[in-house]
Amino acid sequence: MMSISNVFHIAASALTAQSMRLNAVASNLANAESAHSSTGEGYKAKQVMFQAVAMDKAEPWAQGVRMTEVVEDPRPDRLVYDPKHPLADAKGYVAYPNVDAVEEMVNMISASRSYQTNAEVMATAKDLMSRTLALLQS
Repeated sequence: MMSISNVFHIAASALTAQSMRLNAVASNLANAESAHSSTGEGYKAKQVMFQAVAMDKAEPWAQGVRMTEVVEDPRPDRLVYDPKHPLADAKGYVAYPNVDAVEEMVNMISASRSYQTNAEVMATAKDLMSRTLALLQS
């Protein structure tokens, strides 16, 4: 049986996870137009990886979701032909991070909605707990 405190723990872990995801999206979008030389290493898009944590009888609070790692997107840099740019290579190309702004916006919307949903779960659990206590007091 799941206690109300487990519901709070699960929702809180999801809030933390989605917050980390939103931070990665913000970092990706902030660096999307940071040009670098095609021979040097520039910014790479980052993705946050999660893992579900199952209930353990020894640690019943240890359930929910947790971040396992932050990985760099393996896609190549985006090359833009701009021979007058100071960072252009011998062929006239400037390297930009492999950030796909549309994909990042979709990730942002998804993470925001997940965050909002888990905040509502916590609010509902709090309301149910308050109503239960009110019933017990009357």
